[in-house]
Amino acid sequence: MRIISCIKPGELAYRDAPEPVCLPGYSIIKIRRIGICGTDIHAFGGTQPYFSYPRVLGHELAAEFVEGDARCWRKGDMVTIIPYQHCGNCIACRSGHTNCCQHMQVIGVHTDGGMAEFLMVPSHLLLSAEGLDPDQLALVEPFAIAAHGVGRAAVLPQENVLVVGAGPIGLATMEMAAIAGANVLAIDVNDSRLAWAKKVAGVKAAFNAQDRRLEELLRDATDGDMPTVVMDATGNQHAINNAFRFMAHAGRYVLVGLQKGDITFSHPEFHKREGTLLSSRNATRKDFDWVLENIRVGRITPKKYITHHIHFNDIVEEFPHLIADANIVKAMIYLD
Repeated sequence: MRIISCIKPGELAYRDAPEPVCLPGYSIIKIRRIGICGTDIHAFGGTQPYFSYPRVLGHELAAEFVEGDARCWRKGDMVTIIPYQHCGNCIACRSGHTNCCQHMQVIGVHTDGGMAEFLMVPSHLLLSAEGLDPDQLALVEPFAIAAHGVGRAAVLPQENVLVVGAGPIGLATMEMAAIAGANVLAIDVNDSRLAWAKKVAGVKAAFNAQDRRLEELLRDATDGDMPTVVMDATGNQHAINNAFRFMAHAGRYVLVGLQKGDITFSHPEFHKREGTLLSSRNATRKDFDWVLENIRVGRITPKKYITHHIHFNDIVEEFPHLIADANIVKAMIYLD
């Protein structure tokens, strides 16, 4: 079979690899769709933590069940996956926090992922695709990440929630916060992304991060309070450090985005707010199930974020141009 390997930062290449042979406890799936996410882009750019090369990228997947010991599926059934392989034994797993397992192995990050024709995955990580098409299925994972982040923030109705970064995860986070009843505000440097945020993600007001009046505009938009919840979805060190100043007194700051460097902020400013700093990593099965149900009933329509479709055979050549396109929101690789 063909795979796409990220050989080193800035280099993708097609390789031939043997088709996986199914092992007990595992299933073989045939890949139909692969969503390109920030993790893939950061890996390609050399800025992804927890990463080594070479690596087959891809963890936002829609696939057909081929074989395995998962009794719920027959050959040809559509499935998606929870890409977080957890140990089940560490303190996090024992307390139900499988999303931040001490020995986490994320498919497409720590182990080879779905930019391949076939993939072997633990059978217990398969999810039913009943009623959903491949494009919807491949977007379940980023929406589960957003749902988990909003849960970590414990967003309340009518709260002012600021989401920094209007990429796919940021847009999904905005939508999840809006569903929770929040007054959602958005910041980005890309005006077209901000327009998307207002059009499709339930955002009340959107601001360019380069506006010199930004803090004043946020204060006006929150009746002088400033946002009680700030959520970073950029994975950009400068943006993360800068956004501490936007948090209201007694506010919460949730880091959904991830970068390699250090977080720095004014301790006196953070302390006088009695601020709460949280990270949000991956998602739980509960988050995946919630997203699947909400897609089925039409409360979430993830396909509206897909701006580009590209065939698997064109990815190596087109990937650098694709991720440099300022108009891209979500690109979807298809293998049909």
